[in-house]
Amino acid sequence: MHPVEYRIRGGEFLTKDVSFDSIFTPEDQTDEHKMIAATARQFITREIQPHRSQIEEGDFNFVKDKMKRAGNLGLLGHSIPEKYGGLGLDKISKGIVGESLGHAGGYSVAHSNHTCIATLPITYFGTEDQKMKYLPKLASGEYIGAYCLTEPEAGSDALSARTTAVLNESETHYVLNGTKIYITNAAFSDTFIVYAKVDGEHFTAFIVEKDFPGLSIGPEENKMGIKGSSTCSVVMEDCEVPVENLLGEVGKGHIIALNVLNLGRFNLGFATNGAAKYSLQLAVDHISQRKQFGKRIADFRASKEKIASMTARIYAAESLLYRTAGHIESVLGDHYETADKSAVAMAMNEHRMEAAICKVVGSETLDYVVDESLQLHGGAGFIKEYPIEQAYRDSRINRIFEGTNEINRLLIPSAFLQKASKGELDVEELMNKAKSSLKEGSYKKGESFLDKCDEAVAVYKLLFSITAGAAYQRYGKQVQHEQETLMNLANIAMEVYRTESAVLRTKKASVSEDSNTDLKLNLTAAVIEQSTYEVHKAASNLFSSLLSGKERKKALSNVAVFLNEYLFEDALERNRTIADVIVESGQYTF
Repeated sequence: MHPVEYRIRGGEFLTKDVSFDSIFTPEDQTDEHKMIAATARQFITREIQPHRSQIEEGDFNFVKDKMKRAGNLGLLGHSIPEKYGGLGLDKISKGIVGESLGHAGGYSVAHSNHTCIATLPITYFGTEDQKMKYLPKLASGEYIGAYCLTEPEAGSDALSARTTAVLNESETHYVLNGTKIYITNAAFSDTFIVYAKVDGEHFTAFIVEKDFPGLSIGPEENKMGIKGSSTCSVVMEDCEVPVENLLGEVGKGHIIALNVLNLGRFNLGFATNGAAKYSLQLAVDHISQRKQFGKRIADFRASKEKIASMTARIYAAESLLYRTAGHIESVLGDHYETADKSAVAMAMNEHRMEAAICKVVGSETLDYVVDESLQLHGGAGFIKEYPIEQAYRDSRINRIFEGTNEINRLLIPSAFLQKASKGELDVEELMNKAKSSLKEGSYKKGESFLDKCDEAVAVYKLLFSITAGAAYQRYGKQVQHEQETLMNLANIAMEVYRTESAVLRTKKASVSEDSNTDLKLNLTAAVIEQSTYEVHKAASNLFSSLLSGKERKKALSNVAVFLNEYLFEDALERNRTIADVIVESGQYTF
């Protein structure tokens, strides 16, 4: 893939039409992508799944040994340049590995944390000496990494950290004092990316080794799930860190912390997608074997409705994840060894909105799927003997990891509103154009089913423009404090991206003689119906709170009329067809 092939500006999907040849889809994977996916799946099947109980019991020595084994296979170094002992693969490969490993519970968390937020700060922001010293060991698994940002008084507001760093008199070491909490891999990590304020003011990143004087690890947390990953506090009491372990520049730690988290959110989306596919498979296995009232649970129509809905949600999430992977690779792919760290940061930040959507949609899709899967298991789903019980517990953390879903929702409409506040966007003109388009029907695309799909996406975008504009007109720059409004705007934006990604993927399949085109058309219809309900709810909430009197009443009536166009006939039969395909194949398999 050429780096510029899928280059689209971040957030552009909300205001512009996008063609299917400008997005990457799962069907576009190269042989190299398929090989690394097969390696990762084989590793999980052979090395991790047979030892699920041992990992769940917190045998961290075993987990660390398996991570070294993964390092030998190249599964820890896929995002590290070959020059430093890695494979130097693209960001699509990074996502693919995360997805392939995503259903292995605590092991998956330990592995993904190491390869992403614990390694990428050095990969992109380290000096040449730092890269040569640490990256080969992180790639091989000789060193395991951790990321230390959260503190007792600093969670979502990471920049309020109280950990301090003071340069000693001889100017050879920074002396760090403070405590980091909920640190993944803490018990067995060799390196820690630690954020502290130099002289109590300047937020800065450091590479801290486990044997540096003054560093200690707190007791293991007793968690609800992901028990196979270590979670402890990391305590620094006059911890001595050599000056050469300063990462980036003094006072520029936020550039590393916040931008690396964008990749963490992107990666988490892929991991949750892998877990969702696994949860769907567990459901299909169970309902295909268990009988009630003389027939398989899989043959009941209520079961089919659940399977179809689960599959459609996975299809949409998968579509937006691979699309985002293509976009991120297009801007970041040639920055592995860029000396200009500002350019690296800008590239990482370009698709922050899409990365946040990956995280929110991925984690909420998994929560929906794993919950429905457990329900289809009935009483068995509540028994530890069945893997779905662990999958259900393990899923819950993902809505908190890498910034809560609430925080990420607040981030999603920010780019649009920032442009408005800077005068870069004529809000009134945009609203008038959107209203005019709806009134005149200029969003109409044609008569075919795929034309109707394009129309649905166009209407969602118009409703976002109108509601976002109305919010800015009412609150101005203070809109940033109107969290309920921002979250509803985020919900519409996410449905735009989710649905458009599925539609574009299906359109691409329809012109490429894809054998699964009919199934994808059915899934796209199901996705649009799901999104239509969500957009209707969010837009109604916004119109109800932003407008008043007759204008409010008219807007609420109109939004229902417009969106009812995208609830299709024969939905029950369509969903039964989807379910029959999935049950027959035994898994999500396309």
